[in-house]
Amino acid sequence: MINKTLLSALFAVSATALDASAETLYVTLEKDNALAIVDPIAGKLLKTVPIGQRPRGIALSPDFKSIYVATSDDNTIIILDAETLKVTGKLPSGEDPETFALNPDGTMLYVSNEDDSRVTAIDLKTQKAVKQIKVGVEPEGITTSPDKKWVISTSETTNMVHWIDAKTNAAVNHTLVDPRPRAVAFTADSQQLWVTSEMAGTLTVLDAKTQQIIKNIKFEIPGVTADKIQPVGVVIDKDRKRGYVALGPANRVAVIDAQKLTVENTLLVGQRVWNLAFSPDQQRLYTTNGVSNDISIIDLPSQTVTKSVGVGTYPWGVAVKP
Repeated sequence: MINKTLLSALFAVSATALDASAETLYVTLEKDNALAIVDPIAGKLLKTVPIGQRPRGIALSPDFKSIYVATSDDNTIIILDAETLKVTGKLPSGEDPETFALNPDGTMLYVSNEDDSRVTAIDLKTQKAVKQIKVGVEPEGITTSPDKKWVISTSETTNMVHWIDAKTNAAVNHTLVDPRPRAVAFTADSQQLWVTSEMAGTLTVLDAKTQQIIKNIKFEIPGVTADKIQPVGVVIDKDRKRGYVALGPANRVAVIDAQKLTVENTLLVGQRVWNLAFSPDQQRLYTTNGVSNDISIIDLPSQTVTKSVGVGTYPWGVAVKP
């Protein structure tokens, strides 16, 4: 006789395993004016969907029901239903939006307006801009802190990190960093801010409490000239064990020991690696490779690149849905 309790437990385990393996990647294709939908477990492009002119930045709402995409040449951020991929709204992003960030609650969205030297704060409930915040020249990277205290903007020409109080939407401090700061990311505990500098070939780690530099890490790769090492996207795992930096035309991702703040390794991926995203369980890392028109899949326990998947012309941003 089959033990019904055991059978139920087996079904529950099977369902859990199935859920753990189910995830979807959304990749913006800057020159195809489209969104690529990828099954990363199967390593397969499922389809592409036209979405607007020059899509770049992308993010999912905290409940994974909506996708936000900056369609730069349309001067807007569109909202897509994550299931149907139909446009459900458009946000007043200002001119030429490229990068943006949601706050942890998914109630506010902050956009870098490069031509206007401003950050636009948008209330997602009303879908209206509530404030334009003056920052440095050519704002690029933008993020929010997990503890909900900060919005961070980097200005490429001013070479600064701007600390914006998330409650008042006012810039309250500025930290000078290396030339052409691009992407920014907080550690999960909100204690550190990591900033990549494209022209300097460096990663700067700042103390979020003092807003001062803890360490500056210079990237060097044997056989690769310094002008090819252009750090852009950056992510840090939730346990602050390792961080990962996309090195642009060096075609590599740097692996950083997040405790010692030293470079452990570099992993060869596709050409002109732009941005990065973890799988929900942080067992894999996905990279967008603009020139080779593919994404790379990195197995993090073994620290190996396991597969590349062709997705379309000039992949830029990537978001992951469980």
